[in-house]
Order: sequence, then C-alpha cells, then structure tokens
Amino acid sequence: MSYTANEKRYDVMPYRRCGRSGLKLPRMSLGLWHNFGAKADPDNAREMLLGSFDLGITHFDIANNYGPPDGAAEITFGKIMESDLRPYRDEMIISTKAGYYMWPGPYGEWGSRKQLMASIDQSLSRMGLDYVDIFYHHRPDPDTPLEETMQALVDIVHSGKALYVGISNYNPEDTRRAANMLAEKGVPCLLHQMSYSMLNRDNQAVIDILPELGMGSIAFSPLAQGLLTGKYNSGIPADSRVMTDGRFLNKDRIQEEQLDKVRRLEDVARARGQSLAQLALAWALREQGGVTSVIIGASRLGQIEENCRALERLDFTPEELAKIDAILG
Repeated sequence: MSYTANEKRYDVMPYRRCGRSGLKLPRMSLGLWHNFGAKADPDNAREMLLGSFDLGITHFDIANNYGPPDGAAEITFGKIMESDLRPYRDEMIISTKAGYYMWPGPYGEWGSRKQLMASIDQSLSRMGLDYVDIFYHHRPDPDTPLEETMQALVDIVHSGKALYVGISNYNPEDTRRAANMLAEKGVPCLLHQMSYSMLNRDNQAVIDILPELGMGSIAFSPLAQGLLTGKYNSGIPADSRVMTDGRFLNKDRIQEEQLDKVRRLEDVARARGQSLAQLALAWALREQGGVTSVIIGASRLGQIEENCRALERLDFTPEELAKIDAILG
C-alpha cells in the first residue's frame, strides 16, 4: 500500500496568496468535518486524502472536535499521515482548531489560555505531528478577554507548535480587534474561516474587511450542507445526511422557497456547462468575491474530482452575476 504522489499534481490546481502573507493556498481545500470519524471506512478516508493530494489539494482542514467521536478525525488523519504522507509533509498545509466542546469541565471549550494550550498539545499528539501550519480559535468566547485568547495564539506560534494562526466565526468588529491585537504582537492573523455560500451570504461583511487587515478568507459549507448539489430538489434521500445526522441540516430547514432558488440556479449552471455544485463553488471563488479558498467535504473521491472541475471556469459575465443575484434576492 505504499503511496507515490502524482507527479503532475501541481499542473492544474491554482493557488492564491493568503492576505499579505507569503503563504499560498489551493483554491480548494479538503475538510475532514465528516466521513473521517471512528466509524468511517478507513480505506475510503485514505483514498480521499491521497486522491486529493494527487489533485494538487495541499491544504487539509481539521478541528479537534471533528469525528465522531471528538478527536477521531485527527486520529484518522494522523494514521494516514504516518503510513503514506509523511514524505510529503513539507508540501502540505495542515490546519486544526479549538474552541468548541472537547472535554468535561470549565477548561474543555471556549478560548481561555488553559483551553488553547492544552488543545494544541492534544491535537499534535493525535496527529503525530511536531507542528501544524495553521491553528485557529474556532469561535469567539464571550467570557474570556480577547487579549488572553490572542496572546495564547501568539505564544503557540512562538513555541513552534503552529506556523500561522487564524480565527473562525468572528463578526466584523471582533475580527478587526483580533487582527490588530495579533499584529501588535508581531504575529499577523493569517486567515478567517467562515460559513459562506450562495444561500448564506451573511459573512460577506467579514470578507469585505479582510484585505485591509492583510488577511485571507476561507469558506466552509460552500455547498450549503448539500443543498447546492441539487440532491434535495425532488425529496430527501433516505441515506442523506439530513436523515442520518440532522445536527447541521434537518428537514425543517429545507424550505420550498430555498429549493425553488436552487432549481433556478441549476438552469444557470446548465447554461455554463457546469453542474450545480460546480457553479456554487465557482461563485464562491469568483474574482469579485475575494475568497482565498473553499473547503470542500466529500464521502468519496469521485465527488472531490467532480468538484475540482469547477476550477475550469471561475469567470462570470456581468449578466450571469446579475441573474444569480436576481435569483438569490
């Protein structure tokens, strides 16, 4: 089962500089939020990771609580890293996060120095790594001074356990405050990770301020938990995530008004020679949008390969954008 990477892996994937840093990210990154937990098929997980790297996807996005159970995705990644990807470590960007619930008691979540320092050590142990490339604070903590959280991120970089730091799910005001605090301490904030898609544009205000802060942006759920694949247009499949795991998308959230928009977007995609998913990914990565990279999730390698074909056409005419805006309202 020895693995040798595709020699042409860098020929097709475009990369974009992240803010004012020297780091470039692939326009598509692979997320391990789903399908890398303890009950996932290990051969399928391996195939997705190695197949993604063969496509030029160098960035793998994880969090300490990804599973299930919590921590399992990091363990899965660590096993594949050790068995196959170790020779390519210097070609990879590995990110993880902390801030959501991980263990009992007052130090198992949020943003205290205690929580973040313990979390980075645990994550490195689970993955078998000396350092991660990017370490995020996963969500704002209303009860911990932002100064404490940012100082912990600075010290994690100074300790050599992370090369860069980022934030996730912060509003525009706190994003600006966090970026300024980090800059004052000589550790610029590299990246903001937020939910963003055609059906969820709430974070456009965050994306818009990032260039002036020198930060990049990376979008998760660019396919709106599968709504923008069209698979729910004619009903909810019995084996879909909605039926098997309704924590993040459930039947009550799939409204006919949304589905009508999705069906009309399919017409736009068809006219462009793309699938609906490819249209949605291209829209998120469009030049006018300002997103550095999108995080795609998958249950099999074929989905990743199909999604990457969105990169063949990221250009939009003014007429196409106007039509999309009219559909989205």
